[in-house]
Amino acid sequence: MTTLVWLRDDLRVEDNPAMHAAGERGGPIAVLYVLDERSPGIRPLGGATKWWLHHSLASLAESIARLGGSLTVREGAAADIVPAVVAESGADTVYWNRRYGAARDTDAALKTQLRAAGLEVASFQSGLLFEPWTITTGEGTPFRVFTPFWRACLDRGVHRAPLPAPTSLAGPVLSSDELDLLPTRPDWAGGLRETWIPGEPAAHEALERFVSDRLEDYHLRDQPGIDVTSGLSPRLRFGELSPLQVWHRVEHGPLSGAARTNAAKFLSEVGWREFNWSILFHHPRLHEENYKREFDAFEWEPHSDQVEAWQKGRTGIPLVDAGMRELWHTGYMHNRVRMVTASLLVKNLLVDWRVGEQWFWDCLVDADEASNPGNWQWVAGSGADASPYFRIFNPLLQAEKFDPHGDYQRRWIPELGTPDYPQPIVDLASSRREALEHYEAVKAAR
Repeated sequence: MTTLVWLRDDLRVEDNPAMHAAGERGGPIAVLYVLDERSPGIRPLGGATKWWLHHSLASLAESIARLGGSLTVREGAAADIVPAVVAESGADTVYWNRRYGAARDTDAALKTQLRAAGLEVASFQSGLLFEPWTITTGEGTPFRVFTPFWRACLDRGVHRAPLPAPTSLAGPVLSSDELDLLPTRPDWAGGLRETWIPGEPAAHEALERFVSDRLEDYHLRDQPGIDVTSGLSPRLRFGELSPLQVWHRVEHGPLSGAARTNAAKFLSEVGWREFNWSILFHHPRLHEENYKREFDAFEWEPHSDQVEAWQKGRTGIPLVDAGMRELWHTGYMHNRVRMVTASLLVKNLLVDWRVGEQWFWDCLVDADEASNPGNWQWVAGSGADASPYFRIFNPLLQAEKFDPHGDYQRRWIPELGTPDYPQPIVDLASSRREALEHYEAVKAAR
């Protein structure tokens, strides 16, 4: 009998536990992807992630075809699509890899429904090294601070090796929907095409390139003008790579001595991703609600013109503008600059962090439902293990420290230093004082 493998953010054939289990079971395999933006708890994708998804699905379809199978793509509510494809394919078994946000309620309901209909249904760990409910404090509660969380993860250890791809994915050929994922009027994705090649093969090349060529210089990662970061975040976001594959390559693969020195710090960044997913698991409305509910009393101020200047990289503050232009052109922004740009919006302009989070959600190719809001709440001071409310990044000092020769800023702002470059839209010193007054009010109201 046919096994149906339902894919979500796990667009790969290697180290895909659901797909591997189907291969081990034997028999025909139907592989399904559902673009579901209708089910409860599902957040519709942003423009940049839709662009990535289009190309990642195309790459995955080629990989599945090489293994003798075909990828079925449908659009609609999973509660309707999955049972329909079960009937069309004649499947008696359904496998998928687990999700950890609010969409897990859809998965639970489907599992109950399909089992009641007599099907075998199983889900697997795939997208995280550690499932959220397995890492808790001594009192059995979720961690609120990263360092003890990651220490508990390391104490638990990573024991499974990555799984090979199935030897065959042959199965029934079913009809697919045409997904409208690419921008056309206008086509704003030229910079994304210049910067990225989505898909599992390119993801493995990116991992190897980082480990072989960049990890030895990873201690310079805070300097945006030096290309030493991994660039793996969109690969992990869509599951073209599993975190286990990344972990295994760094921990057990060949490394130079300098790269080995930086390995623990890099893996802790993988750990930060795990931490954000743990937070989301326990707070599934993370992009809408303050993790620290006392911040509900914070008085944000409307600054529509200033928000637009921030979005377009026209604030007159070079490091911020360089980052926002990099974001628009490439769908990506250096992590240090992400913190600086977010800090300016939230703390100098006093704009609600949700405004910035939504902009990043639409523009970032690596925007996921855990890290994007989790990192914005970290900057705002409202999140778990958050940056203290009084930490306000000074973008001028940050530029002096991390882009001292201005290489990054000049790359993205060719008119820097000319009359075409705008004056600053905000006074950093006075706006800092105003932000601290607002945060003190929240602190006093606790």
